[in-house]
Amino acid sequence: MTGKVSFEAIVARHGPAVLRVCRAVVGAADADDAWSETFLAAMRAYPDLPADANIEAWLVTIAHRKAIDLIRATGRRAMPVGHVPDKAASSHVDVDPDLAAMLAELPPKQKQAVAYHYLAGLPYAEVAAVVGGTPDAARRAAADGMATLRRTYPGRRPTKGAAQ
Repeated sequence: MTGKVSFEAIVARHGPAVLRVCRAVVGAADADDAWSETFLAAMRAYPDLPADANIEAWLVTIAHRKAIDLIRATGRRAMPVGHVPDKAASSHVDVDPDLAAMLAELPPKQKQAVAYHYLAGLPYAEVAAVVGGTPDAARRAAADGMATLRRTYPGRRPTKGAAQ
C-alpha cells in the first residue's frame, strides 16, 4: 500500500459523520441503508482513489448519490405498515428527534447544504460540488436552512439580549 490509510480506518474515522449526513438527508428509517450502500461503493472504488484525495468530501459525495437513489426508490414503492414503532432502531449516533423532524421539513437543497456543511464539515465549495451549483448558492442554502432551524427548533437556547 503506498501511503493510503486502511479502509477500516476510514470507516472508523468518517462513519459517524456519514451516518449523520444520511440521517439528515433520508431520515432515520433509511439512514442505515444509505450508510451501508455508501461504504460498499466506497470500498469498491477506494483502490483507485488518488492518495491526496479529500476522503470526507469523496464519502459525502457518494452518500449524497446513494441518498438520492434511495429517495427515488422509496418514492416508487408502496410502504404498507401494520405497526409504527414509537422510535427508530437505536444506533451509535444520538439525534434530537425534534431537530431531526425540523431538518426533514427543510427544502431539499437547504437540508443537503446544512447536512453536508454543518454535519459533515465540508467547505461550501465541496458542498456545491456535491449538490450542484456555486459555493455562494450552497452558502445561501445553508444559511437559509439554519435560519429556519433557529426560528423553529423548540430546543434552541435564547439568544443574548432576546426578550424572554
